[in-house]
Amino acid sequence: MKLLAAHAPHAAVLVAVLVAVPVAVLVLGGCSGSDEPTGSPSPGEPSPSATSSSTPSPDPTPSTDPTPTPAFAPLAWEPAGRPVEEEVTAGGGWTVVVDQERSLATLAGPPGTRNVTVSGDKRFRIEHVLVDGDWAVVVLRDTLQQRPARATIVDLANGETTVLDGASDPPTVNGGTWALAGGLLVHATRGRDAAYCLSARNLGTRGPEARGAVAYCAAERHGFANARISSTELGLMSFDDQRPSCRSLGTVADGELVPVQGVEACRGWELVVSTAGPVWSVIPRPNALDEASVLATAPDGSTVDLGPATSGSLTWCAGATYFARDPQSPGEPARLLRWTDAGAFEVVYETPAGAQAFLDGPRCGGDRITVSAYAESGDQQVSAPVP
Repeated sequence: MKLLAAHAPHAAVLVAVLVAVPVAVLVLGGCSGSDEPTGSPSPGEPSPSATSSSTPSPDPTPSTDPTPTPAFAPLAWEPAGRPVEEEVTAGGGWTVVVDQERSLATLAGPPGTRNVTVSGDKRFRIEHVLVDGDWAVVVLRDTLQQRPARATIVDLANGETTVLDGASDPPTVNGGTWALAGGLLVHATRGRDAAYCLSARNLGTRGPEARGAVAYCAAERHGFANARISSTELGLMSFDDQRPSCRSLGTVADGELVPVQGVEACRGWELVVSTAGPVWSVIPRPNALDEASVLATAPDGSTVDLGPATSGSLTWCAGATYFARDPQSPGEPARLLRWTDAGAFEVVYETPAGAQAFLDGPRCGGDRITVSAYAESGDQQVSAPVP
């Protein structure tokens, strides 16, 4: 696995550090960021604007190659077996279905395995379902936004479960980012002096090493969101407490957030690091946070403009970065696009043309990807193996 710019460890290195180093050593000194600084958004929720008056002038934007025309290369899609109101995430021979009220997740595995259920209640509802083919994590959030999240980890090899909550080491917090890939689970936590931090744990470890560790703490009066794990790096979006806030993208290395070069200052939103280099999204218009543009690093090191995207949809899955794109003109379909680590740009799914539509997802399960399509011609939820 290739390193990004030779100064940030890839996920395997981070896992090795977590196994080898006690938690107390990994908790960073000097992480003194407050919970919610006065006049600031929650540490896990950036202010809905793109630039900050206190931020230095942006660096010159690097030249980019013209937006390429993606090839049409649909995956072998098949119905996910549930209506779009019941969210499906599939991978590793398992299917996780969340009911419409988001109060129950049912995990069904291959023949011979028992189903596993994770239930919420009147106060806790399912917020995230993460699957990487070997593990599934179901995260429940307090609807009153007072109590820490409660997450159930399921070992898909045997159906055994473990619960993380506010009493875990490190603890969960209310809200915040979650991500899972390759057995590495990260989530927001509290560090020394109530700093807003990121916990990381290798789910494959046993015994005392099964505890997580604080891998990064936000600077004072800063927060972070949009964790993305690839085979190469852990990427985050960091933001300050100004109004409007300034957002930056970086990778976690030795307890620090290492900025990614070439991202337009204060406009970054999501970051995936492929073996060829970073793939990231920016928000071009400060008052349209659902509209993003995606840029990618080609194998030759140049920057390629991949065009419009739905913010929040940038997802790494099995050697490629996927993102959704809403119709850009009347009659166009909604599309799911893929940028492979080898530099191929493809349309892997699209809704029927002529009907207004949008996509929810994609949801990676390690060896499968699932997407929900909402269209005037009919909603559908489909899943496909990833090459």
